Amino acid sequence: MADVVQLRLERMAEELEDLSKRGLFSRAELDSIVRNRREFEFRLKRPSPLKSDILAYIDYELNLDSLRQLRRRKILGQMKRNKKRNRKWKKSISDWAGVKRILGVFKMGTLRFKGDLELWFRYLEFCRERKDGRMKEALAQAIRYHPKVPGLWIYAAAWEFDHNLNAEAARALMQSGIRSCPKSEDLWIEYLRMELTYLNKLRVRKQTLGEIVPTGTDKWKDENKDSFMALNEKSDGNSSQDAFWKKGLLMLRVIYRGAVEAVPESFELRKKFLEILDAANLGDTNQLKEEVMDDLRRDFSKEEGFWNWFARVQIGDVKDLEGLSKDEAVSKINKAVEVYGEAIETLPTERMFSFYAQFWHDILHESGLDEIEIDFSASLLNVYQKAELAECLTEKLACDYIKSHVQIGKLEEARELAERLCSGAHFSVSGEIWVLRVSVELKLVSMGEEKLESIFCLVKRAAENVPVSEAEDLWLLALKIFSNDKGYFDKLVKLAIFAIAKSSGGGATVARAIISSVLQKEGIKHARDMYKRFISLPRPSLDLFKFCIELEFNLAFLGNDKNALANVRKLYESALGFYSQDKELWRDYYLMETKVGTSETTNAVYWRARKTLKTDLNST
Repeated sequence: MADVVQLRLERMAEELEDLSKRGLFSRAELDSIVRNRREFEFRLKRPSPLKSDILAYIDYELNLDSLRQLRRRKILGQMKRNKKRNRKWKKSISDWAGVKRILGVFKMGTLRFKGDLELWFRYLEFCRERKDGRMKEALAQAIRYHPKVPGLWIYAAAWEFDHNLNAEAARALMQSGIRSCPKSEDLWIEYLRMELTYLNKLRVRKQTLGEIVPTGTDKWKDENKDSFMALNEKSDGNSSQDAFWKKGLLMLRVIYRGAVEAVPESFELRKKFLEILDAANLGDTNQLKEEVMDDLRRDFSKEEGFWNWFARVQIGDVKDLEGLSKDEAVSKINKAVEVYGEAIETLPTERMFSFYAQFWHDILHESGLDEIEIDFSASLLNVYQKAELAECLTEKLACDYIKSHVQIGKLEEARELAERLCSGAHFSVSGEIWVLRVSVELKLVSMGEEKLESIFCLVKRAAENVPVSEAEDLWLLALKIFSNDKGYFDKLVKLAIFAIAKSSGGGATVARAIISSVLQKEGIKHARDMYKRFISLPRPSLDLFKFCIELEFNLAFLGNDKNALANVRKLYESALGFYSQDKELWRDYYLMETKVGTSETTNAVYWRARKTLKTDLNST
């Protein structure tokens, strides 16, 4: 191995001598370069070289070559300033040896790590940037090892199309890629985009040639119309350009049909095809666009996403409506409404109504339009109403239905709606709907005993229907409302204790909020009494234990309470009675003892944990 490395280093002698002769690197720098290269070469000659060694070698050589080029430019600048124009910088071995070495390392790396696509693409990018002629070889190797990677076929076709200006070779690569990866949507899309770009370039070229014909030479232009006619210009059926354009459209149709046959279930693929055809802005593609749209309606009319997309196409970007005239904006909105109307008749589903409601929400809040001949709010409420009649109200739609009434000031209607929804079987267990109902009630009823009683009755009814874990926001709202009224607060605490006991381990958030409120208003003694009531319930949650432990530990740390540390240990022991296999709980207990306990208490917890868990606390 040492002999091979030494031979490779000796082959660098001419390059190093040239670098020194040209004044690009000093002798000391060259010695450092030799040492570094020797180290890299030894790494690469190991039985199993690492990818990191290959990348490090490449990065080193890239940085070295960048430094060489920087110093070369500096020397050329000095020569120019000293007016030594008669001296020319002829290319020599040092100008290409570094690139050649990098290519060699890349080649060795890609052969060693054939499956590493990131390395392959980095190799290809280097070949593309340096334009050294190795690109075809690198692409051929990459595709041979990875024929099922669409990105490589696209990269190769793009290189032929953009760099070599070889449309035929690019087309052949795309077709080969599609044969290897027929299900790749990206390949089909890029194939269509490439053909459209090619046709557009030819059209622009012909239009440009036609524009340079002097005016008044119609006869001459007619005689040479094959050379000067724009591709989208009408002609008789015998024109070669007309035949070419028909051939181009036929190619686009073949690509589209092939894509549909290969991936018939993809709505996104056809939608992307249509977007590309629209962006191409070629009038002759209108027939193909109509064909794509007809196929979409035929194959995807039972999918909500199609109808939502089709309706949104009618208006484009909602934010752009503000810049239109009133008539144009109304026309676009009405077209979209017609589509949505057909959609909810064809497909009356929860998702379809959600899309329709979101459309009106966007018009109302994002379009920047004042209500122009259309009552946006009424239209939105009408959608919710239709969804309710069709029994397609989701929880989100129901919440938005109530909120919409509130936003436009219809509080009584919002109250009646919330009451109706909470009374129905479908939303009686929705904590979010109950929160909205209480919120509406707060807005309507003036503060006083009557209001508190009505709100408490609502919370009580909600507690009977909704598990505490699904109505935490409602409980927190209720605690906020009743925090300053001890009588109702105590009744709410009793109600919460009953609800948490019924929930089998849930409601930690509600319990923490109650304990924190008691601590703030009545002090630690009453807070301890309160948390003891909660942890005495069946199967208290681990989160609640941790909250109480943190509360007591903070008191012990501050030294405000001499009983706090003993309470921390009691809480840990109580928690371990329920959660003895929780490793994190044991670890927290152990770490607490290491901070504030003695060596005896620390060791006791450690060995108990090992015995219970049958593993070391420090193991992962």
